[in-house]
Amino acid sequence: MPSSPPDDARRIFSGIGATYEKAGALLSFGQDARWRARLVDSLGAVPGDVVLDVATGTGLVARAVSERYGCEVVGLDRSADMLSAAAARNGHIPLVRGRAESLPFPDDSFDHLTFTYLLRYVDDPAATMRELVRVVRPGGRIAALDFGVPSNPVLRMLWRAYTSIGLPLIGRLISGRWASVGAFLRGSIERFDRQHRQTDVERYWRSAGLRDVRLELMSFGAGLVMTGLKDGATEGPRAMGSRLRRPEPGGPRRE
Repeated sequence: MPSSPPDDARRIFSGIGATYEKAGALLSFGQDARWRARLVDSLGAVPGDVVLDVATGTGLVARAVSERYGCEVVGLDRSADMLSAAAARNGHIPLVRGRAESLPFPDDSFDHLTFTYLLRYVDDPAATMRELVRVVRPGGRIAALDFGVPSNPVLRMLWRAYTSIGLPLIGRLISGRWASVGAFLRGSIERFDRQHRQTDVERYWRSAGLRDVRLELMSFGAGLVMTGLKDGATEGPRAMGSRLRRPEPGGPRRE
């Protein structure tokens, strides 16, 4: 029986939290840092906002958002290994263990939400988008980063050569686990691109209740930054009673 995307994520990314940041920089030739910086730039938070970072991993985006905007950030991930690494690096950021498909927060809890490399690892991307939008206040922004496949035929050929040969080879230089991750990624990226075209993903966002959905291609389309605003009134002060009470610091909570 073929495995599901959530099963793939648990299997492939288990036990690599300690080396995740270094390996990501090597495998992408440093492009992942540029992509994350653009994601953070696109959020437009302000001090006092509360931001949820879903699929936080080791907390790279959560840390960058906190430092850039001086706002409060909560990180959520389903992997205890990743959250342990995030806690070691970002002791001041509350962390919650949970699933993007079923967030443990009330409606309209957060001013904004970010996520990275998420939708390819859930069974139903459209339903997951609806769940993400649910916990964002009306007028709040969702910003996301994911992999893409270049549309230019020549660049796509070069991308396939690198993802087929380069990713596994560089991964092997890091560890045996990362060799498996490198070999897995190309198939995962192309499979999602075939099954969920970019126009489909944009439709999932709009159908979930987002407007002004925008896409920015990074590195000729190998990286994708998307943003959208939740439908609803945006004028007037936010009701403090609707704001999330942050989890207490001290490491990840388990489901």
